[in-house]
Amino acid sequence: MSKEYFDNAELEKILDPLSYQVLRHGATERPFTGKYNDTDTVGVYKCKVCATELFRSENKFHSGCGWPSFYQPSTSDAVLLIEDRSLAPRIRTEVRCAKCDSHLGHVFEGEGYDVPTDQRWCINSVSLVLEPKNEILNP
Repeated sequence: MSKEYFDNAELEKILDPLSYQVLRHGATERPFTGKYNDTDTVGVYKCKVCATELFRSENKFHSGCGWPSFYQPSTSDAVLLIEDRSLAPRIRTEVRCAKCDSHLGHVFEGEGYDVPTDQRWCINSVSLVLEPKNEILNP
């Protein structure tokens, strides 16, 4: 997937302050506050900046962590995984949109969830836009 450049000054004007801080500066929304944490709406989750499809509702599960959780992205090339040492000595894996390089959240492995991949893709609601199935033009 080719990268797309988005001007941060323009995005700061368009996005709400929390979305901007999460997507462009790697902040995190408070747990249990995101609009997609508890939703079961069928559809696809897209990047709030570039509208790339990132996750599908059939791969979402309720992990109890406070953020929307998925067990895999829509496609492996939709996201980038980056080593995150910001909480050293704990090393995490950051998830970014492959197209626009926006911060989405983190992926955690081996936590014993009853999902096919044993992964929890913990994604900030403010980094996503949910397109419900009944509104999808090209399913």
